[in-house]
Amino acid sequence: MKERHKRPALIDGPESFAEAFNVPHETILKLERYADLLVHWQKSINLVAPSTLPALWSRHFADSAQLCGLAPGARLWLDLGSGAGFPGLVVAVLQAHVPDFRMTLVESSGKKCAFLAEVARATEAPVDIRAMRIEQLAEKAQSLRPDVISARALAPLPRLLELAEPFVGEGTRGLFLKGRETETEIDAARSKWAFAARLHPSLTARDAAIVEVTDLRRRAS
Repeated sequence: MKERHKRPALIDGPESFAEAFNVPHETILKLERYADLLVHWQKSINLVAPSTLPALWSRHFADSAQLCGLAPGARLWLDLGSGAGFPGLVVAVLQAHVPDFRMTLVESSGKKCAFLAEVARATEAPVDIRAMRIEQLAEKAQSLRPDVISARALAPLPRLLELAEPFVGEGTRGLFLKGRETETEIDAARSKWAFAARLHPSLTARDAAIVEVTDLRRRAS
């Protein structure tokens, strides 16, 4: 099911971000610290495409923040291939006030994990950082059953579902940020997986969407 597309929000800095997502000043200060650290670390580590830095508040922060409204009751969250923290670390900063909220960030790059740890300390974000491949976490944390599994720019949907499946429990939903090939990826995934899919139009880009996946199960071979 696809929702009607909305006009992308104009978010070009802290003030418009705060207005769009109803974020208190204290949280905005944390995101500003996050932005400063990203720009600083970007000089030595390729965290994001350099061309996206001028649009950081929209391209990365708002793009990540829009997931919060799709899972307001989630307490345990797993973010796959976290990279520079999008969407997982941004969600954790925004949800830090929620009782018992915890975000697990999985990232195989040690340098990126060091960046994530620095931002987590600076923002007091409620996160656990796992410096390992997703497949390794599946072997080590077999009891991990999050409310939400998220990912952005990690892999096509068929592969994402394969990576997410070991962590799926009753009621777990996937929230995957996708681009213009979203519906093609959903069709490809259905050859191996049975699932319910709902498309939420992106708040930040006309050709993007969030795929909400529920009731995931492997098809019988």
